[in-house]
Amino acid sequence: MEQISTKDRILDAAEQLFADRGFANTSLRQITAAAGANIAAVNYYFQSKEALIRAVFSRRLVPINKRRLELLDQLEARGKPLSVEEVLRAFIEPVLCSPQGLQGFMTFGRLVGRMYSDPSDMLSRVFLEELAEVRVRFVAAIQRAMPELPLEELYWKLHFAIAVFAQTLTGLQRLKAISGGVCDISDSRVVLERMVAFVAAGFRAPSAVGNAKGEPQCKGN
Repeated sequence: MEQISTKDRILDAAEQLFADRGFANTSLRQITAAAGANIAAVNYYFQSKEALIRAVFSRRLVPINKRRLELLDQLEARGKPLSVEEVLRAFIEPVLCSPQGLQGFMTFGRLVGRMYSDPSDMLSRVFLEELAEVRVRFVAAIQRAMPELPLEELYWKLHFAIAVFAQTLTGLQRLKAISGGVCDISDSRVVLERMVAFVAAGFRAPSAVGNAKGEPQCKGN
């Protein structure tokens, strides 16, 4: 049986604890205790808690983003206009249909959910840096697929699409419980196609902004 390195044990423990407790509520001592390591090992491999957080995200996102760009390259190499479904599928598939399978990314999915709910500027910066190239390429691909869509509207729709993606990663078990088992979450390919269809319909939906003109503005209680 292959022995897991100290560095990987620390990354595994950090990912699990960050997902369970949040970033601010997880100390390096808690991580080292779970990993069976010591603070010196964390300092040796990562130097700081921020660097450890970066490493936790990079370990998952680097291969995912590499595959995303490969799929987009393959689609664009055909020389034909892409549909928004094809672009979305290239973005989502490397996560849902990875070799680890959907279950393998449940912890990381909860970690992504933590990132979205955490107000830390550092976390947002880390995530945006990891997705920088992917964001540029995929926004451009959606623009080519939907040239009639204003850029502002594209980013609003992308914002909602990412929320759907994050909720799917973090909430599939809740869906299974809420539906009483009616919704089968075991087939990642089915989950992928359902999400692509839903999000693509959202991209094609007319903007609600024009319909809201003249309506009372939202007010706080």
